[in-house]
Formats: sequence, structure tokens, C-alpha cells
Amino acid sequence: MAIGEEFAVQIEGLGFTYPGNDTVSYSGLNLRVAKGDRFGLFGPNGAGKTTLMNLMTGVLKPNHGSVKLLGKNISTDKNANHLFGFIPQDFSFYQELSPVENMEFFGAWAGLNKMQIAQRTDELLEILGLTDVRNKAVGKFSGGMKRRVNLAIGVIHNPEIIFLDEPTVGVDVHTRHAIMSYLQTLNDNGTTLIYTSHQLNEAEDLCKHIAFVDHGKIIAEGDINAVLQQHRHETLEELFINLTGTALRD
Repeated sequence: MAIGEEFAVQIEGLGFTYPGNDTVSYSGLNLRVAKGDRFGLFGPNGAGKTTLMNLMTGVLKPNHGSVKLLGKNISTDKNANHLFGFIPQDFSFYQELSPVENMEFFGAWAGLNKMQIAQRTDELLEILGLTDVRNKAVGKFSGGMKRRVNLAIGVIHNPEIIFLDEPTVGVDVHTRHAIMSYLQTLNDNGTTLIYTSHQLNEAEDLCKHIAFVDHGKIIAEGDINAVLQQHRHETLEELFINLTGTALRD
């Protein structure tokens, strides 16, 4: 990292263990993500990706060390919660409500006023191709449409950092293109993206920097091209197998 570079995420000496579990998830972890980066976090099932994402978003609190978002401690500074948006793998909306109703609810939760919510709702539904179904119950939507609603809700408050957990899982090519294109536009305008997925071909197009985690440790990290060159692999999939082995993970 260059001298004076701003960090979207700064993790120092992170230690975490689930209550009642003797297995240490993380111990002394250090990680920095530069402001404006497109950062990919990868690893096999059970490697600790979800735990780390939950620690970065304040869902879990570390036992030791700190997690800072743009200099604010996620565990102690309430203002840090407004800096980021989180698009989880599981749908995070009310199935019986329409996109407009969902965005009214989550927009208010994020601290927006009615005018801001209405403006952002119109803008996002247009960008994501949902204007024609704005008043229909989301529960009746296709999987791809639900993914786009999930994304719209997560970015309604114009967050400076977006955490994405499998944002295109189960969608068709057109929806994947729409989501990835919009994420690229957000990043071009300065939004930091922190992304995790098993879609490694997709990740190669999106990410500038990456980290592989396994058993609660970072086993490879850096510029995506430099990491591939260092390990003498041409694709992330080849590197993934090389670093984590071929054994199946549940």
C-alpha cells in the first residue's frame, strides 16, 4: 500500500472464537482494503469467509483486535453502520411487499427521508430493470429479479463500501451482466466493493485485489495478477485448487 493511502477496511490483530467452541476462527488476523478497491475474498466452504464478512459488518464482534471502516471502529462507532451496504446471499426483504414498499422500509431504516427514498427507488428500479414490477409482490418474482431487488435495497443509501456475498448465485446470464455492470459503475464512481463468491470466472473480471482464506488464515493475498503469477497459475480456479486441495468440503 502506498504511503498516505486511505483504507476502506482496516483489520488489526483480529481474534475471534464462537462462544462454546474451542476452535479459534481467527487469531491475529491483519487485512487492509484500499478505498475504491474491488476486493475479492475466497476460500472453500467452512474456511471462515462468512465469519470474516460478519465481523467486517458488525454482525459479530471480535474477541481481540479491531475492524475499522474508513477509520471508524465497526464495534464502537454507531456512525460506521451507515458507511456500508450489505448484499447477503440469502434474500433480505419481505416477500409479501413490493419493491417500492421494501425500499421504503429499508430506506427509512437507513436514515433516508421520504423524498430521498422516492428518488433513489425510482433511480435504482430503472437501472436494474424493475420499474414495470415496482408495485408487485416480490415473492412472485423470478430468482434473478429477487437478486436485483436484494441489490437495490443494499445500496439505497449510497454506501461508500458494499459487501457482497454471492450476489449473482442462481441467476441467468442477463441478470448477471446487469448486476456486474452496475457494480462496476458504482466502483468507477468511488465505491469500494468487497466481494465473495464461488463464481471464480466472474471474480477474475471484477476483482483487482484478492485474499484466499482457509482454516481462519489468509493463505494468499495481493494484486490478482501478481498472485496468479507468483503461484504460476493462469486462473483463479487453478489457484484455488492448488491452495486448498481437492478434498470435498461440507
